[in-house]
Amino acid sequence: MENAAGIGTVTSEMIEARARELAAINGRPSSEPSEADYQQAKRELTGEAETDPQKESSESIPESEGWDPVPGSTGRQAADSLGEDEDAEGRSESAQMFEEGVTEAEHDQMRQASRSDEESGEPEP
Repeated sequence: MENAAGIGTVTSEMIEARARELAAINGRPSSEPSEADYQQAKRELTGEAETDPQKESSESIPESEGWDPVPGSTGRQAADSLGEDEDAEGRSESAQMFEEGVTEAEHDQMRQASRSDEESGEPEP
């Protein structure tokens, strides 16, 4: 588009002119645009997506070889990290509270049984 008006059909002359502009912008003589200048000019004028050379080369590599920070390194298993509401045994906060409640209930039952024995006057076995 030019001044919010479409440029119409892209011609080879338009691509040639833009390639010369790109060569000049890149510090080369405008009379000697490179193949890359022509490709970029065509992409710009036709609205094709820009291609990233790094992305293009990474897409051509098989996925199994895509990223290896230290070639030949086998790596290691990372330690499991606990969530912020988990204890050292991996129990969630609700599981911890449940366990605490069960322990308190058992303690209360033992105290109540002890009081009952004292009131009845029976010696403990």
